[in-house]
Amino acid sequence: MKIRHLFLGAAAVLAAAAALVLASPAVALNGLAAVNSLRVAHALAYGSLPRQRYDLYRPASAAPPGGWPLVVFFYGGAWNRGERADYRFVGEALAARGMLVMVADYRLHPEVKYPEFLHDCAQATAHALGQARSWGADDKRIYLMGHSAGAYNVAMLALDARWLAPTGHSARELAGWIGLAGPYDFLPIKTPEVQAAFHHPNVPPDSQPLRHIAPDAAVPGVPALLIVGAKDQRIDPVRNTRGLAIALREAGTAVRLREYDGLSHETAVAALAWPLQRLAPVLDEVADFVQASAPLKTFARR
Repeated sequence: MKIRHLFLGAAAVLAAAAALVLASPAVALNGLAAVNSLRVAHALAYGSLPRQRYDLYRPASAAPPGGWPLVVFFYGGAWNRGERADYRFVGEALAARGMLVMVADYRLHPEVKYPEFLHDCAQATAHALGQARSWGADDKRIYLMGHSAGAYNVAMLALDARWLAPTGHSARELAGWIGLAGPYDFLPIKTPEVQAAFHHPNVPPDSQPLRHIAPDAAVPGVPALLIVGAKDQRIDPVRNTRGLAIALREAGTAVRLREYDGLSHETAVAALAWPLQRLAPVLDEVADFVQASAPLKTFARR
């Protein structure tokens, strides 16, 4: 009976937390964040424009020899909404697992359209690459990570050389990238707000990450971890996440695909926060990928 009561109690806590997240996502998740990291700095600039700002989260523990791994995180929001302050829970969760974390803003529609937000993300990434050592990070272990539209942004930076090249950097300087519930192959665009951000009806065909995977690439691409809810109702997980994973694998790129029945589009990132970590081991997967010296070509559904 005690075990049953404990199970029911845990389920009730999870249900209550999930309801709170749906009602007020940013407030709820940040309130649930485990405050085990030191928020090093707030509203630092990686560029001259108002939205070219970031927050930095450092682990409370001492840096390992060579420095912490560094994760640069970009949030989603259909390229027309989002604030770095809403994702404190991401910085806290990852920092508590030994990662230095940069959570960056970027310009959104209607201020800009594709590809301007990619230029911002490239500029933020270049800034992180240049500052990593001064932050106490290992500049050989820098990862890009994003959710939804943010996952699209990091996929484009990792797969398409056009964006980092003008900054004097390349994806080869990255140790890997992590996409949570990202859109990677979404033409024709049917959502009005996304159409507006991508110049509908004149959407550039090369705006799709999947278009930038060369099957006969002489050099393998940047290792990737792709996580998605198997029943994601907003972005088709089979066409987008699984399709990208298959294409990467066929091109010889190390990729991990994790599909979880218990995740929705929103909880693919919300599961980083306690106690929603019970939904799926997203945090464990990210930490394992970042800590691994050679990510494996593995596929799993749970």
